[in-house]
Amino acid sequence: MGQNKKKLLNLFYIFITTHLVLWTVVPSLVNQNLPLDTIEALAWGSNLDWGFNKHPPLSAFFAEIFFTIFGSQDWAYYFLSQIFVIVAFYFVFKLSYELLDSIKLSFISVLLLESIYFYNFTTPEFNVNVSQLPFWALTVYFTWRIFNKKEPKVLDLILLGVFAAAGFLSKYLFLYLLISIDLLFFYLIFFKKERKFQFTYLISLEVFLLLLIPHLIWLTNNDFVTITYGLARTGAADFNIINHLVNPFLFFLKQVGILIPFFFLAYLLTKNLKFKINFKDKKLIFLIFINIVPLILVLCTSLFMGSKIRTMWMTPFYLFIGLFAVYILRKNINLKKLNNFIIVFIFLFLFSPFVYSYVSISKDNKRTDYPGKQIAQKVQLEWDQDFDEPIQFVIGDEWKAGNLSYHLKSRPKWEGFVRNNNILNEAKEYICIDEICVGTYK
Repeated sequence: MGQNKKKLLNLFYIFITTHLVLWTVVPSLVNQNLPLDTIEALAWGSNLDWGFNKHPPLSAFFAEIFFTIFGSQDWAYYFLSQIFVIVAFYFVFKLSYELLDSIKLSFISVLLLESIYFYNFTTPEFNVNVSQLPFWALTVYFTWRIFNKKEPKVLDLILLGVFAAAGFLSKYLFLYLLISIDLLFFYLIFFKKERKFQFTYLISLEVFLLLLIPHLIWLTNNDFVTITYGLARTGAADFNIINHLVNPFLFFLKQVGILIPFFFLAYLLTKNLKFKINFKDKKLIFLIFINIVPLILVLCTSLFMGSKIRTMWMTPFYLFIGLFAVYILRKNINLKKLNNFIIVFIFLFLFSPFVYSYVSISKDNKRTDYPGKQIAQKVQLEWDQDFDEPIQFVIGDEWKAGNLSYHLKSRPKWEGFVRNNNILNEAKEYICIDEICVGTYK
């Protein structure tokens, strides 16, 4: 590797390390409590299952691993979230280098992502959206390895199935990427006829389905609760013809708004915005299917079902948009004049944590201001006045009860909601305070 390439590679590692440290330290210092979704994941993780009332199990699984290692130290879960982000960044960089054959352009492809608030401002909250990020990047990367070879390696096919299953077990919206990948191969095999169908391709599908079996069994046994929850969140069940027009339009406007800083940063790279679309370009076809097609599928979902697409759901969808922009504009990028780009990038890189800190400090009614630790201490004190055994379970909503599960030293299991809960009928001892119950098993 040349000296210049080595220097740029070191700069890339410095960048992702700085991102990791910055977005771990800042929320650790300015937040008094973990965010809602992180507490939810920890609540589910205290009583691990193959699914939960809102989502599949993987985000809870990783949160519980970190609790086992670090306990109730808030910084650890901000750190966990940033690990997921920088792993995704690494594989974006790795794929970019394979497509662009330029360390500098590959580095720029990742730097562009810092202009999208999904990859900085919202990342301190470890949740199902962040949980998808590394698996989205890995699935795309191994799809490229298979797509780029006429005889794909069996190991690549197995790994694609593993990472695709992990993404799906993080959040069902991962399916939009998987459908786009299937459409890509359908296009190549049956429409373009550039390659023949091989039964070895089914290895990925077999691994994917095999890993989903426990969750599918859980879904069946629990009346498909996560699917009905997801549909309820979109409002698709409430038919209104206006929603089929308004919701897709709002979705489109929000995506444009989110990407304005990205477009501006990309514009600073170029001498002009002229580019040609060559549909015979294999790399471009691949990038269209992993960047544009998933967005079109989401837009069509909103159009045909009238569903409301929540902004945060789109978190993983833009991971490779920097690569896409650099690839189509690569001939117009002036690598000798990057000063304006670097200045604006540094501004955005530092501005985002500054705004995050300002919002956290100046406002005192956020979830991250909740006195979870103090409330847990009061509950523990009241429990200790009457009972000698440690608290073994907590019942209530994921936020209040989840905070108790996280902060209490005994790490009680979250056993769901108070209403119609059989745990209380079978409990040895319990007390209820403000719609939250804690107790011990018989």
